[in-house]
Amino acid sequence: MRTIFYISDGTALTAEAFGKAMLSMFPVQVVHKTLAFIDTPEKAKEAVNKINQAYDASGERPIIFHTFVSIDIKRIIMSSRGACYDFLDYFIAPISQELGIPAQPKTHRTHGIQESMVDREKYDFRIEAVNYTLDNDDGSNISDYDEADIILLGVSRTGKTPTSLYLALQYGIKAANYPLTEDDDIEHLQLPKVLRPHVRKIYGLTLEPQRLHEIRSKRREGSRYASLAQCRFEVQQVENMYRREGIPFLDSTHFSVEEIAAKILAETNLERHRF
Repeated sequence: MRTIFYISDGTALTAEAFGKAMLSMFPVQVVHKTLAFIDTPEKAKEAVNKINQAYDASGERPIIFHTFVSIDIKRIIMSSRGACYDFLDYFIAPISQELGIPAQPKTHRTHGIQESMVDREKYDFRIEAVNYTLDNDDGSNISDYDEADIILLGVSRTGKTPTSLYLALQYGIKAANYPLTEDDDIEHLQLPKVLRPHVRKIYGLTLEPQRLHEIRSKRREGSRYASLAQCRFEVQQVENMYRREGIPFLDSTHFSVEEIAAKILAETNLERHRF
């Protein structure tokens, strides 16, 4: 089993994204370790010790995905007994040539940290979206739906809340969500009256009944709410309602939150506010 290090003088999110995308192409078992804010020679030397310890423990060279602005810190990391990869090395020169200007690397420029310092308006927009989403979770504040960019709809435990928060935090999208419960008369399910004025903003989520049963059983095992029969019934009723009302929806059973959000954005063409 190989140890994978994601190292950066910033959040290491870029290194993680690149590294995990590359590793997804290989059928190998790995141990992931992220070392963020390695921004001094002392921290870099500590990171090298960890890399070398991983090598000694396994006998296999750790794989290191890294992004650094400081050449000196980068050299320290590359002195380790790991295999180092910095994808920026492969792209900066040709992009610089195409744009006709030299790169001007700055620490913490990516993934929001530099954004929060330089483009405060864009950063504040995302924070406002997160606050809106928290205030409008689970149908708690329906009076604010005029402000919503999107309203996620579905029966209990279909991923509405995590998807809403991801859309807000990553893309600055004001995402409300509304749960369909027994109070909405699942047996004769209709779109709730409070949602009708906002039907063009609604996007539905659903799950395979077996998966919904498994998730609900972790909360209320043995209850009618978690029974497979009830899950089958609710899924059938809500999907029938989506089709009657012309509401786009997604079966999220086999998708991560990131994939669900990406599919929603692709289908709705909502404007992303984080770049």
